[in-house]
Amino acid sequence: DIIYGLSLSQHRGASATRLPFEDVFNDESQTHQLSQDTTGIYQNDTHPKLVQIRDPSFHVIIPASASNERLCKTLVSSFLLNYPPPTLVNFGEIFTGDNWDNGSHAGKIKGVYNFLSGNSQVYDDDLVLVIDGYDVWFQLPPEVLVKRYHTLIKDANQRLRKKYGTATNKVTSEGTIRSGIRSYEQTVVFGADKLCWPNAPDDPACASLPESTLPNDSYGKKTDQDPEGFNNRPRYLNSGTIIGPASDVRAVYKRALEKADQGLGAIGDQFVFAEILGEQEYDRDLSNPNARKSWFTGLSGILSPFQSSLPAPNAVKNITLIPKRRYEYSIGLDYTSSLFQTMTHSSEDIRFTTYNNVTSRLSSKRKDMPLDVSSARPPYPSNDTLTRLMTNKILPLSESLDKLPSNGRNTWLNTPLATNIRSLTVHTLLHINGDKSLLDSWWSSMWFQPNARALLRHYIRTPQPFLWGTVGGQEHMWDRRGGRGGVWTSDGRWLAWGEICEGAEESVFEDGKGKWGEEEGDGRTWNSFGKQITGEVDGDN
Repeated sequence: DIIYGLSLSQHRGASATRLPFEDVFNDESQTHQLSQDTTGIYQNDTHPKLVQIRDPSFHVIIPASASNERLCKTLVSSFLLNYPPPTLVNFGEIFTGDNWDNGSHAGKIKGVYNFLSGNSQVYDDDLVLVIDGYDVWFQLPPEVLVKRYHTLIKDANQRLRKKYGTATNKVTSEGTIRSGIRSYEQTVVFGADKLCWPNAPDDPACASLPESTLPNDSYGKKTDQDPEGFNNRPRYLNSGTIIGPASDVRAVYKRALEKADQGLGAIGDQFVFAEILGEQEYDRDLSNPNARKSWFTGLSGILSPFQSSLPAPNAVKNITLIPKRRYEYSIGLDYTSSLFQTMTHSSEDIRFTTYNNVTSRLSSKRKDMPLDVSSARPPYPSNDTLTRLMTNKILPLSESLDKLPSNGRNTWLNTPLATNIRSLTVHTLLHINGDKSLLDSWWSSMWFQPNARALLRHYIRTPQPFLWGTVGGQEHMWDRRGGRGGVWTSDGRWLAWGEICEGAEESVFEDGKGKWGEEEGDGRTWNSFGKQITGEVDGDN
């Protein structure tokens, strides 16, 4: 057996910032890293026993205690783009606390922390994506997400260096002295919101945060002056989406769990994570008084919060930072929504755009499709791929169920994609918070509709023992556990789509073709591990 081990295990060692999948974007490093001599590599590029292929895994974690139509939409959108099979945290758990949410928000924090801390297949340098389970849709492939994450981190760390400078003459644990290391670095990214809630306006979560990186006239002359938030640039934390190295995300959740155990979890996980970021920024500025220009502070004190988006440190409530307590968690926000598009007061910023259509393109105000999207793996399978899969026990080919459009809709240019007309970004994920009616009215506009059933059938029958993704010209393992068209639970159970989403078919597919696996009678289907999950089992009476 091949033992798949770690990659980039010196995330906190050899370089100031060493991140999952970082090497695949380094032109000088285009080969797998091995933990020992590779002279025994076979000609077919496989490796002899006990050689460790040091690639990180990519984990999608979804806190969800029960299945419903909304969760199934989230799952389908991830399957069709070849994300790793999600892990459901707290699935089947019933919360019975005394608070308004019966303790589910504190339970969500605890569940994710326990999974990141206690699962033997989650390594410190693995990439972790945690999303809300009932209102997030995937729009672009994981390769795009990972590459954008690294670009965002690089840009953020350049801003931190410019604002806070570098820490020189730093003594490391090895006893050596390094210079030029950033005072702070960013590795963890949350989605950004237009309003600060439910924290108080003078809470550091609201009053200590940096200005958005979007142009200060993104919404015209009244940008950031809207008390209701519609014309404000996103600059506040939203807890529904988070990505980063497992070790750093775990540290954030550990601190969140400490706050939840103090009773703050009753307010909600949004409050808890926002407070962690606020305290981080407050501590940074308190420790670096020269980081803010004198005019910057003065202007913030003169203008009201809705007249300026500039931080107002003199408006922050008096809080006491405890000596030797950790406040630095390397957290930052996705200001441009290139990763995560939150929807609170933002639905008017979104246009579903088909980029080979001039009229549609003009309505989005973006002249062309982003290069990382147009060069990504096509959204629809080729005819050659479909022909190779005509015989398959898991889901036998059906002319009526597997028919896909033949109008050239196999490129992203011919596919409608949600685009932000303010930041001009095409998002990898949409977080439909705020107006929940969009969860119904927008679903039919997603790129895979009305072909989601056929695309899901194709995805499940594609022979692939492990999930791989191509990034930087190389294939990398997304998930060591395998599995197609289903989810893992945090306690190690595999649940196929037909098991977890039975009864949700019409809401998800909107095609009137009936129950999954039983559309054409017999209905005998198997999951990707060979277990029959629908239809009469041979030998039954």
